[in-house]
Amino acid sequence: MKNIKQMGIWMDHSVAFLMELTNNTIIQNSVTSEFTHQDKEEGLIKSEKHMHIKEQHLQSSFYKKLSDIIKNYQEIVLFGPTDAKNELLNLLKADHLFENIKIEVKHADKMTKNNMHTFVKEYFK
Repeated sequence: MKNIKQMGIWMDHSVAFLMELTNNTIIQNSVTSEFTHQDKEEGLIKSEKHMHIKEQHLQSSFYKKLSDIIKNYQEIVLFGPTDAKNELLNLLKADHLFENIKIEVKHADKMTKNNMHTFVKEYFK
């Protein structure tokens, strides 16, 4: 029997916690967006338009890092409190490289590490 590569990703616009499920064990990593609160404050001082362009560029880079990881899995669940998971899903749906990957979005509030691990294990049960 072939192992299905499964991953849960709790995310918001600033960080994604990647939880690979292997033999009922979670291996966790994280990816952080390079757009910081300090960038936002500095951008607003210069110009709001400049800040939004920088934010979009860095957010795109954040989603690209995640998509490079996701393409190595067969099943993904994206969960978290913000719309970041839906934004990422829309980008993935637009790319034919992800059409054979089962990707589902679930709403979840802020969670502890243990809550996230339990959520991923229960989802893929």
